Amino acid sequence: MIDARWMEAALALSCRGRGRTAPNPNVGCLIVKDGIVVGRGWTQPGGRPHAEAMALAEAGEKAGGATVYVTLEPCAHQSARGPACADLLVAARPAQVAVALGDPDPRTRGKGIERLRAAGITVTEAIAAESAARAMAGFLARQRLGRPHVTLKLATSLDGRIAMADGSSRWITGAPARAHAHLERARAELILVGRGTFEADAPTLDVRLSGLEERSPRRAILGHGKAAKGWIALGSPTEIAAIEKVDHVLVEGGAAAAAAFLSADLVDRLLLYRAPVLIGEGKAAVGGIGLDDLAEAHGRWRLLDTRMLGSDRLEVYERVRS
Repeated sequence: MIDARWMEAALALSCRGRGRTAPNPNVGCLIVKDGIVVGRGWTQPGGRPHAEAMALAEAGEKAGGATVYVTLEPCAHQSARGPACADLLVAARPAQVAVALGDPDPRTRGKGIERLRAAGITVTEAIAAESAARAMAGFLARQRLGRPHVTLKLATSLDGRIAMADGSSRWITGAPARAHAHLERARAELILVGRGTFEADAPTLDVRLSGLEERSPRRAILGHGKAAKGWIALGSPTEIAAIEKVDHVLVEGGAAAAAAFLSADLVDRLLLYRAPVLIGEGKAAVGGIGLDDLAEAHGRWRLLDTRMLGSDRLEVYERVRS
C-alpha cells in the first residue's frame, strides 16, 4: 500500500540537493520494505549519482519486493555519467514504484514509467505531485519556460520600507530572519542585486551559516556598467536564461532590481520578511512595475506559508500562472 508520508520524506531529501544539481533535477528517493527504510538517496552535487542509484546502492538485495518512492520519474536515457535509473530499478526488482511527478525531459517523458511497467513492476503516479513541483521548481522552470525559477526576497518595515531616507538599512529584520535568508541563499545557484545596491552597500552575498559556507551561490549585478571581479553583469532580467547551470535565482535587492523582475513577470516566488517597525519616510521596497489598473494586481499571488522568525513575520507567495 502506498503511503504518501514516505513520499513527503523523499521530497525532504530532494531539497538537500537544491541549488547544487543543475542542470539535473534535485530528486529524492526512499526504499521501504515492511515499514522500514532500507535505502535513501538524493541527487548529488553536479547531478550525479542520481537519487535512485544512491538509494539502491544502500538497499542492496533488500530492494527486491520493496516499495520505491521517487520524486521524479526515473530517467530512461543512457548517459556517459551513469546508467538509466529505470534500468537500475528493473534489475533491483522492487514490487512497486511510487512516482510523484512525470519527467518533462523529452529523453525520458513517460519512457521510464513504461519501462518499469513492462518489467512487471507496479507504478503509482502523482503522489504528492504539487509538493514535488515546488521542490523541483528550478528544473521544471528550465524545462517548461526555458529559464531559471526566480525568488524575490524583500525585507521591509510594516510600512513597506527597505531603508531610511538616507539609505541606511542595517538591520531592519532580526537575526532569525537573516539566518533564514542565508538558508535561501544556500538553495540558489545565483544571487542577484541591482547596481545601485552593489555600489551603495558592497554586499558579499555569501552564505554565513555554519557548515553551509561552501554553498554560497554565484553573484550577479543587474544594470549597466562593468562587472566587478567574480561577478556576472546582466543588462536585463531576461539574460538569466542564458546562464548555464543555474536553475534557481535569488533576487535580493534593491527596489529597482525588484521592479525590473516584476515588470518582466519573471518572479515566481516572493519571500516577504516584515519587521515590526515603522519607518515613515524612507526607501520603498519596489519601484514602478508598470501597473496601469489596480484590477490587474489582483489574483496574481497565492499565499503559501507564513511563520514567525523571532519578532519578524515571513510570508511566502507564489505567482499564479495558467
